[in-house]
Amino acid sequence: MGFLLYLIVGGIIGWLAGLILGKDIPGGVIGNIIAGIIGAWLGGAIFGDWGPDVAGIPIVPALIGSLVLVFILSLILGSMARGRRNS
Repeated sequence: MGFLLYLIVGGIIGWLAGLILGKDIPGGVIGNIIAGIIGAWLGGAIFGDWGPDVAGIPIVPALIGSLVLVFILSLILGSMARGRRNS
């Protein structure tokens, strides 16, 4: 049950990051889960484990990390798309 809750919380965090930035995360639900989990790891590494914790994921650092990840990912994918259109 803990792993399933971890995936759900990761998906919600990834979805919130995309929603806040107004960017679609490639891969739909799976992309949201991956962005949320990687963002949680990134946020935890940068900001530590402070704030409320759900399923072992500190919410505030995870959301900040996911925002950073989605922003960087959108820049990379946007530049790749522009490069393809110019070719």
